[in-house]
Parts: sequence; C-alpha cells; structure tokens
Amino acid sequence: MKLLTYDAGSGAHVGLATEDGIVDLTNRAGVASLRELIAEGRVTKMAGYARETPDHSLDAITYLPVIPDPAHIWCVGVNYMDHLQEAIDAGLPRSKTEHPMIFGRYADTLVGHRQPLLKSPVVNKLDYECELAVIIGKGGRYISKEDALSHVAGYSCFNEGSARDWQYHTAQVVPGKNFQGTGGFGPWMVTADEIPDPQVLEISTVLNGETLQSANTRDMIFDVVTIISYVSHISELQPGDVIASGTPSGVGQSREPQVFMQIGDSCEIRIENVGTLVNEIAEG
Repeated sequence: MKLLTYDAGSGAHVGLATEDGIVDLTNRAGVASLRELIAEGRVTKMAGYARETPDHSLDAITYLPVIPDPAHIWCVGVNYMDHLQEAIDAGLPRSKTEHPMIFGRYADTLVGHRQPLLKSPVVNKLDYECELAVIIGKGGRYISKEDALSHVAGYSCFNEGSARDWQYHTAQVVPGKNFQGTGGFGPWMVTADEIPDPQVLEISTVLNGETLQSANTRDMIFDVVTIISYVSHISELQPGDVIASGTPSGVGQSREPQVFMQIGDSCEIRIENVGTLVNEIAEG
C-alpha cells in the first residue's frame, strides 16, 4: 500500500494512493493522522480501501510531508562508503567510524511532494541528498538487529536538503540541516510488506533532468537494521518516527565544479519500489 498525508482544501487528510487516484481514509475510515493510524496498528486494515473509487485525482491534492508530526526525525551522516571517500577527497574532516553519525532534524524543515524547497537569501550552497526514509511502526527501546525490521511501518523518499555554508560554520552540522522548508519527504509511505529487504533498492537524484547521484542501498556502511537498533538505544522509538538513512556520493559540494540547487531548479529523488519525490526550488 501507498499511504500519504494530503490536503484537498479542508485540512490534512490521510489517503491511500492507487493508480487511479486517492482514497480518503479520513472520511471513509475515520483516520485522523497517519502517525495515529500507525500507532493504533491499523495499517493493514486499510488494504481493502484500495478497491474503492478514488475521492481525488493524484494531481488534485496538495501533498504534505508523509508524517507531518513525527516525535523524532533521526538522520544518518556519511553512510555510504563512496560518499565518505568523496568527502575525504574534498578535504572535509571525515573518517569511517565505529558507530553511525546521528543528528536530528525538525519537522518544520520538511515539505511534501511537489511543494517548493525554500532557498533562504542567506544560503548560498543548498545541496541535495537522496535518502531512504524509514518510518517506524512499532515503537521500542533497545531493539535488536534481528527484530529491527519488525518495527518498520514503511519507507519513503527523502531529500535531505543541506545548507552547506551553514553546515560548516562549526563542527556541529545541525544548523545547515535545519533551515525551514529545505527538505523533501514523500510522496507517500510504501508499507513494509512491499519491501521485504530495504538493502536492495536503487536510489538516485535527478536535478534538472541530469542524474547526479546513483547508487544502491546495499552500499550503506550501516544498514537499516543497525541504524534502528543503534537509535533505539539512544531514545525509545515512537510510531511514526522517521529515520533518514544517509546519502551516496555525487552531492553538489563534492563535484568539480560544485553544483547547488538554485531557485527555479527541479529536483527528483527516485527510489526503486518506493516512488519519485519531486520538488522545485523557490525563494524562501
């Protein structure tokens, strides 16, 4: 199933996306939010609605971030070996670590599919990062790697837009990762039953029609189960929590010459069996 959060003119609703359109689960099934649906363990019960006549076309809605209100957004830095090497080659202070590099992101930094990513006038180097987003289903603390995938509700596309000039003001990357409206999240959550192995997915970034990142999630340094287990030791994971699992090589800051997103650009994040997230860049 493909589940999403959207607005068709009456506020945030939860929907089920089919080839023919969007079935409104808020009106039909009383679903208040996708986060609540996940927490209540009702996701699989929505499958029957895929046979219903859609309430909206795919082009007649405003896509919102898949989970607009997660309790936590955990991000993993430098989690592909080729990305680590390009960072080292660019002279950045990076090295392979024993544990994942974890930092946080705030919900108001994210926008939905087909919504503009905002380039602040104080940001000169707005970079793209294609990432597989993992959405937690069953919460828990001290989760083992063996049990980790049983805690996943589904997966989505994530553009971890990064203000590189602000990211490197100090050794702490958080400022550059938290400019309002710089990250894309969507278009929907593909439920975990449709992706039994998250480590075999092709992933890419296409900027203005040109492929600038292309990799496979098998190339992660720390795989999804390792990340889930590690983060759950820091804090109890909650239903609807989001983990952005890192980006491969090809980011703009490591290119020669460098390539950054500019106002008017169109950026696509493509993940096999998940979907395509599209955002244009606007002033903000």
